[in-house]
Amino acid sequence: MNYLRYTHDIEQPAPDEQATIDGIIKGMTQQSETVEKREHHAVRASHAKSSACVTGEFTIAPGLPPELAQGLFSSPGLHPVAVRFAQGPGETLGDRVSTHRGMSIKVFDVPGEKLPGHAVDTQDFVLATGTTFPSGTAAGFLRDGTVIGKSTALPEGVKSAVSSTMRNLNRVLHAFGTESALADFFGHPYSHPLADSYFSQAPIRFGDYVAKLAAVPTAEAQRALSEWRLDPHVDEDGFRHAAIDFFREHDVVFELKAQLWADAERQPIEDASVDWPVSVSPYRTVATLRLPSQDAYSTERARYFDEVMTFRPAHSLAVHRPLGSVMRARLQVYRALSDFRHRENGVSAEDTASIDRIPA
Repeated sequence: MNYLRYTHDIEQPAPDEQATIDGIIKGMTQQSETVEKREHHAVRASHAKSSACVTGEFTIAPGLPPELAQGLFSSPGLHPVAVRFAQGPGETLGDRVSTHRGMSIKVFDVPGEKLPGHAVDTQDFVLATGTTFPSGTAAGFLRDGTVIGKSTALPEGVKSAVSSTMRNLNRVLHAFGTESALADFFGHPYSHPLADSYFSQAPIRFGDYVAKLAAVPTAEAQRALSEWRLDPHVDEDGFRHAAIDFFREHDVVFELKAQLWADAERQPIEDASVDWPVSVSPYRTVATLRLPSQDAYSTERARYFDEVMTFRPAHSLAVHRPLGSVMRARLQVYRALSDFRHRENGVSAEDTASIDRIPA
């Protein structure tokens, strides 16, 4: 298969993109201020409620073909890793509001040229459920984010009803062989967080190439959770408790897969709402993420992950630069919102340089 090469001109920023990004930062900061007043504490503007905070090993597969042996993946070997699983909303809601989920990965001991402003040897991958980002572009997210921001002050019961409506819509669509990424974004099934697959949704540079990434559960015990569903009326923190219970008894294993760019029209760089067809380019395994059985939510570790630690697309090797409109916005938005959160809470942010910094 002929994969397309990365060049510096494959991105096509809109002329007014910086104004759009400034608008996103302003809107999401206002949303965070609303949440802070209600919760008396500043939380992440997305994926605020963590369900597991864990460490493990990231093993790059040996013998990768040249198009996959790129950047971080150019040399086989083992790296320490930290992973945070979380629910989607930028506020601490009960699990009746089941929206998209996040999986943030920090790989340690990664030498090489970094993006500006990133000074330690780590590589972050920020993933979420769903293969696409429904808004597609920064301008689309500014439009959609305005609606989301206005909903922040609504009662939790209303948000639960919206989530239920979207979840039911996707059930109907699924019966007809399709589904809505937007509906899943607001109404994800009550599935187990360790049975979900997670995706970069937007592309990154992949050395000489371009790729989207996926983390797919592979351990037999995880696959056995495919039919598990939470009863949110029994446990409002059920996703966290389910993850803690699973980690107490089992190792968790994900394969990290890369989907290389092969068709500029069917796999656009700038519109993250377009799913890249696997018929054009399949996901191929480049590494294994193994998270051994552990206490997935010890008090000190959860505090460090939630209050101190930062996960950002900008924490990256230059050869894995995030690409496209949504990713260019994230490079600035994540930093601005993190600065707000840490400043309001009186906590110093840490771009964690070593696995040894993470409490047991």
